[in-house]
Parts: sequence; C-alpha cells; structure tokens
Amino acid sequence: MTSAAARPPSASRPGLLGRLLPDDPLLRGLALMSLVNTVGNGLFVTVSVLFLTRSVGLTPGRVALGLTAAGACGVFAGVPMGRLADKVGSKRLLLVIGPLEAAAVLGYAFVRSFVAYVVLACVATVLERGAAAVRSVLIARALPAERQVRARALLRSVMNAGLVVGSTGAAVALQANTYAGYVTMMALDAASFLGAAALLAGLTLPSEERRRTPGAATEKHRTALRDRRYLVVTALHAVLELQLAVLTVGMPLWIVLATDAPAAVVAAVNVVNCLLVVVFQVRASRGVDSVPTAARACSRGGAVLAAACLVYAAAQYSPAAAAAATALAGALVHSLGELLTSAGGWTLSLDLADPRSHGEYQGVFMSGQAAAHVLGPLVISLTVVAHGAVGWLVLAGLFALAGVTLVPASRVPASPHPAA
Repeated sequence: MTSAAARPPSASRPGLLGRLLPDDPLLRGLALMSLVNTVGNGLFVTVSVLFLTRSVGLTPGRVALGLTAAGACGVFAGVPMGRLADKVGSKRLLLVIGPLEAAAVLGYAFVRSFVAYVVLACVATVLERGAAAVRSVLIARALPAERQVRARALLRSVMNAGLVVGSTGAAVALQANTYAGYVTMMALDAASFLGAAALLAGLTLPSEERRRTPGAATEKHRTALRDRRYLVVTALHAVLELQLAVLTVGMPLWIVLATDAPAAVVAAVNVVNCLLVVVFQVRASRGVDSVPTAARACSRGGAVLAAACLVYAAAQYSPAAAAAATALAGALVHSLGELLTSAGGWTLSLDLADPRSHGEYQGVFMSGQAAAHVLGPLVISLTVVAHGAVGWLVLAGLFALAGVTLVPASRVPASPHPAA
C-alpha cells in the first residue's frame, strides 16, 4: 500500500467523482476508455437476447445454446491473445481488436440463421475475452506495481457505472421493440468500441518493456501453463468467481420459483450490487498489496459469499415482504464478498506471474474466470435449482473451502520451468 504522499492526486480527492475521474492523465484516459466501452456493452447486453428472439426469430433455447458455445470458445481465447500481447505489445493489439469487436457487434444485424448466430457469437466472445486479457497486460506494463490494484478497482467501478448507464438507455429500445431500435443499440455499441480505440490511440503509454522484479534476471523463465502454483490459484479463484452465476442466474430463479418475494426484487438486487461496486470497490482494494494480503482477502471474501448463500436460503421461509428484505440483505453481503475476492484476485494474478510473460499469465487467469462463467449456470442448476436450500448449503461450503485453501496454495514456491 502506498503512503498518502505517494498516491496520485486523485487518491486524496474525496467523493465518488474523485474515484471515477482521477487526476492522473494515464489512469483518467484508461477510465474514460472503460466508461465509453461499457456504456456500449450495457446497451447491447440488455437488448441482445430480445433482439435474437423477437427480431431474428430464434427460440430461447437456441439462444442459450449459442451463448454456451460462445462461452466455451472464450475460455480458450485468453492464453493465445496474452502470448500475442507479449510479442507485439498490448496497445498495438488492442487497437486491432477494438475495430474487430465493432464489426462483430454490427454483424448481429445481419444474422438470419442459428448457424450464423453461433459462429458470430463465438467470434465476438473470443474477441471479448481476448481483449480482457490484453487490457490486463496493458495495466500490468503501463502502471507501477504499487498502483495496479487501485487502478483495477477504479476501472471496475467505472465499468459498473457504464453498464448501469447503458442498461438504462437500452430501456428505450426495449419499449419500442422494433428492429430499427435494436440495431441502433448495436450501432452505438460498435461506436463505443471505436471510441475506446481512438482514446487508446491518443494515450501516451510508458514503454511496454517487460517489468522485472528483483532477481528476475537470474531466475529461470516460467510459463503459465506449467506453473502449478499459478494454475491452482487460478482454479480456486475461478470457484470464487462462481458468485457471478449466483447473482445473475441463481438469485433470479430462486426469487421467482422458491420465494414469495415479488419479481421486481430481481432488478433491485442487481441495482444494489452495481451501486455497491461503483462506490466501494476502490475502498475494498486498500491494503491488498501483496500475495499474503490478497490471499487473506480472498479467504475472507469466500467466507462472506458463503454467508450470503445462507441468507439467500432463508428467504424461502419468509412471507413476501420479509423475503424481499432477506434477498436484499443477501445481496449486500454478497457484494462485500465480491469486492474482496475481486481485489484479492487482481493482486494474485499479477504478483504470482512471471513478469516476463505477463500476457500468458493474465490469459490463463482470465481463462479461469471465463470457465467459471460458462460452468456457473450448470453449477447453479445442480445445486440451488435441483436441491433448494440444501443446494445453497453446498454452494456456501464450496465458497468457504476455496477461500480458505487459497491461502496455503499461494504460499507454495513456484517451480521454474523452461518456457514452452
């Protein structure tokens, strides 16, 4: 953790504005890129499923199958994209990926068949997951190590704010329910990718010469796919990342199918989560500045996520008003766990990596997250949907065990291997 004197000017500026629009030119530029990009993403994600079902004519089952196939493809995008970033530079690669993402989004307007949809969804997801890994490399190379966790926390706050703005704006297209309205949202999303690329092109970044830690010059070069410690930590953090499926799949189904709470509580839970991330993610990252502190943050986060599962389970046994209040209380607890595990994950992904291969390491870590997002709905189906309150208990145990195990797993010395 840096001292107050060593922090950038934005760190001393109070209030939400100071956290979302920092004074540091480089970080401010990265924040504006994230804001532009995620506003567009919020527009697209909100309308995409309804566009595919109402305008294209695909069944909900086929849409879900296409998303699953695309998610599986995205799992394998991180490592090759990260390795490519190591070779050509993250900024240069992002300037290529951005326009390709814009073209992929516009391509949805021309989808007329299930096969075309699946192919396009796979391409778009590979680009999306690859871009996430490359952006992580850019932060690792462009910012000093002591500022990276805070920067990632700030960018995540900005991303959530952008998603809220975009989702709110998409309500116009949803209300109109016309092909032209949906395509307009896609065009705006495509423009956001181009806008973010333009902002990146205008940024002056430090040299992307690979940062070395003390003694790195004499150490054997490690490769992520043979680094057992990194793979184990990535897998354990991926278990904690199942919290996203709990929020986006488990809670909506639980509220509607198993409780007397009104369906509107689903939207309220999502709003509460987004707002808490926007306001508190930077604060939650303070002090998470080393492998031990990051592992402890993940351990605490796992315990808090476990507690949230127990609160969610209790909503089943309450009348409507109490069930709604219990679900919202669970969302508050859940959000705290998410804040802690996110902050811990960023530090672990960076500090356990070989600084000479940041691209490959970040690609592996992002692939772990992508795998959790793909498998998450299945895990929810096998636990909460199939077994109700008992399923929540199983999830609680899974989160607690993953968090506790991360602490000793992060202490295992890395075994150097010749690079593949």
